Amino acid sequence: MSDDQSSRSQGSNKSWLERISSAFSDDPESVDDVLEVLRSAESQGIIDADAMSIIEGAMQVVDMRVDEIMIPRSQMVTVRATQDPIEYLDEVIRSAHSRFPVIGDSQDDVIGILLAKDLLPLALDNDMDWSHVREVLRPPTFVPESKRLNQLLKQFKENRNHMAIVVDEYGGTAGLVTIEDVLEQIVGEIEDEHDFSQEAHIKDRGDGSFAVKAVTPVDDFNEVFHTGFDEDDFDTIGGVVLKEFGHLPRRGETVEFGGLRFTIANADNRVIRLLKVSRSEQ
Repeated sequence: MSDDQSSRSQGSNKSWLERISSAFSDDPESVDDVLEVLRSAESQGIIDADAMSIIEGAMQVVDMRVDEIMIPRSQMVTVRATQDPIEYLDEVIRSAHSRFPVIGDSQDDVIGILLAKDLLPLALDNDMDWSHVREVLRPPTFVPESKRLNQLLKQFKENRNHMAIVVDEYGGTAGLVTIEDVLEQIVGEIEDEHDFSQEAHIKDRGDGSFAVKAVTPVDDFNEVFHTGFDEDDFDTIGGVVLKEFGHLPRRGETVEFGGLRFTIANADNRVIRLLKVSRSEQ
């Protein structure tokens, strides 16, 4: 690179860095104002695309609520205090989860959290009776449906918890949420070998709407919603929705087609992550 080219490059970088600095020093009026400057910096190569995606995800969780991402009550995998622990050992192994709410008389009576790693030594020592299991239970953490995700993440960090029980306005169990659920809103999908079930992609929110990951295969989506979206043109429902928008939508934008209303629950500047799906109002 010549001295002249180097000088122009440094000047360009300086001007964009000055704009970013100015955006914050001049007290931007909204998140969109900040994001607009950061996107411009990304287009100039000052901010890496992956870093920009994380920044957008982190800023979006400020506006997102627990009930937008929680695992609903109907899909919770729980164990009962009244069961002989040996009875639910197979379910613990089959589900491959690391934490299980322990319930008493009903799902509204969560008395503790059982960690699979705490159960393993008991199984190896043939101490699988309730008195020993009860000793290793962790106290449950309860959060309201309306709690903001950034506040929940801070709570998880301070209390070193990885799971919280979500309660509705009447104190009943609405679902559960994990630290992984929150982090996925910031960094995108955190896939492991147990994340490929249909239940991991489509969650019934219990209010007539569903939380649907944009990576849900079109054929799985069609099966659940009895739709006939073309599986040849797109592999995922996110691709189908993106085509209908005709542009990369932002959080809160809505489109209706196929008898359904699709609302963007989470997206960054490159990809749709999470959808809220409900029946169109006739």
